Amino acid sequence: MVNESKQYDVILDAREDRCPMPLLKAKMALSKMEVGGLLSISTCDSGSLKDIPQYVSLMGFTLLSLTTDNGVFTFEIKK
Repeated sequence: MVNESKQYDVILDAREDRCPMPLLKAKMALSKMEVGGLLSISTCDSGSLKDIPQYVSLMGFTLLSLTTDNGVFTFEIKK
């Protein structure tokens, strides 16, 4: 579940998407965000467990949290 008390700049629901779409959607959203912005993306694609953290690290962003709830992976990313 997404922590509702946080103020996100972008919230993406990619639960119906398969690889590579969750990563591509995250990339597109992050490219449009200001530095310091917060992104929340939810996906059911298990490939995202590797792809998204790897991309976040490569770009120098911060993965604030990764939660799992009934097969839904939710990433909180700070640009």
